[in-house]
Amino acid sequence: MALWLRDLRLDIDQDEAGLPAMAARLIGRPVHDLQQFRVIRRSLDARRKGRPLRVYTVEFSLADEQALLDQSPPLAALAPAPPPVAISLPRVTGTHPVLVVGMGPAGLFAAKWLAEAGLKVVLVERGRKVEQRVADVEDFWRHGRLDPHSNVQFGEGGAGTFSDGKLTTRLNHPWRQHVLETLVRFGAQPEILIEARPHVGTDRLRRTIRAFRRYLLDLGVEIRFGSCLTGLETRRGRVVGGILNDRELVACEALVLAPGHSARDTYARLARAGVHLEAKGFAIGVRVEHPAALIDGIQYGSAAGRKLPTADYALRYNDAESGRGVYSFCMCPGGEVINAASEPDGLVVNGMSRSARASGRSNSALVVSVTPADWDGSPLGGVAFQRLWEQRAFSAGGGGFLAPAQNLLAFAGRGSGPLLSSCRPGVAEADLGEVLPEFVSQGLRRALPHFERQMRGFLTAEAVLVGVETRTSAPLRIVRDPHGESVSHPGLFPAGEGAGYAGGIMSAALDGLGAAERILRQFTPAGVFR
Repeated sequence: MALWLRDLRLDIDQDEAGLPAMAARLIGRPVHDLQQFRVIRRSLDARRKGRPLRVYTVEFSLADEQALLDQSPPLAALAPAPPPVAISLPRVTGTHPVLVVGMGPAGLFAAKWLAEAGLKVVLVERGRKVEQRVADVEDFWRHGRLDPHSNVQFGEGGAGTFSDGKLTTRLNHPWRQHVLETLVRFGAQPEILIEARPHVGTDRLRRTIRAFRRYLLDLGVEIRFGSCLTGLETRRGRVVGGILNDRELVACEALVLAPGHSARDTYARLARAGVHLEAKGFAIGVRVEHPAALIDGIQYGSAAGRKLPTADYALRYNDAESGRGVYSFCMCPGGEVINAASEPDGLVVNGMSRSARASGRSNSALVVSVTPADWDGSPLGGVAFQRLWEQRAFSAGGGGFLAPAQNLLAFAGRGSGPLLSSCRPGVAEADLGEVLPEFVSQGLRRALPHFERQMRGFLTAEAVLVGVETRTSAPLRIVRDPHGESVSHPGLFPAGEGAGYAGGIMSAALDGLGAAERILRQFTPAGVFR
């Protein structure tokens, strides 16, 4: 057994080397009695402006652990360490491979477990390898030349490759640590194992994805780029194959479909094939961009500029007039606003940070909730709704992939200011009220004074809004049963964000592992997975 001790606090200038002595004082033991001491969790408490604290959970062993736990009065912050999660995959074989569609987090992690268990896996991706993809995206950002098959949305690693690389999730899942350890094994920074709000950064993610690919190839996974799922082969109502690029049939034991939230042509094909889909809500809005030093000053007060990470924030407002939520989303400290278009006549933006978060600019989405009642309620209606506003943004930017932008004060009707943005290939000044649905622009304007009260200085002439952000999550769900299979097409296992069951890198990876587990249980129901 080992013990966990929570809520150890250090000033930001104090050295972590003092943690063992602090823990020893709290439990009333000599420091040399604490064996195998290590930090389990580290977070930042910045609620006291001017004096932020680092907060730790630590683990250690003692010769008489039970006696310490039984002492009276008990130490509330002390508890037995939870047992480690043991993952033991069964060994299985199949007549045909498992076809995994999509090389985002869900597809990569599903392929990993399936191949480690002994199944043959064919992993397909419509886009290109991450090395080629990065070059294609850079060319688009410099010159406005969009490749519809290789861009921010499509290609190895999924949309998260061009992001902040956040690994936070609300899911307290037993496999979370496995995902983190896998990413570290493939090149992510070891700090993600202990940070309460881990992130990798787009630069480290790209290297990690390449290592992930090499590992899958060593396992015998057949990886095909430039391969798009264009149809399903069924027999007696069950999916038994996938058709690639309208010409090649790949017979399979099961098909894991992890398409990403921008695979709109895939959604349309699924609908035509009779796969059961349902509409779901999402959110749309804009990116707001500030100088990073300004956000640091708001969040840290007089401590800004010391040994602190680039500050982030989270804002939320419930609009009583509309009943909608207005909130910040996917905050990128020290990052940049990116043009994330994937269609030739539409424009959508997102945020991205590198591991150092040192760009000097910080940005976040400011979005308003949208429900199927805002369109005709049909499963594909959400795609049409997104596309409408993306096309309007494209036109407002002049039709050349310049993103429409407006100074924050001008949008709020409180003045004016410069139009400074990191977004490439550039921005064009526009009235964002004309680029967004009226209920979205009204909701944002009503929320801004509340956000200013939450963060004094947020509403400033130094900030700019860039539009539009529409792809906060998938606009539909590929409905699956309790066993993880499509309710209309057994053998089809929808997974990840594009299937409507995740909302970020970590949750998508976990969902991909879940799909792999469900497939393996069909071969070995008694297999041990956790």
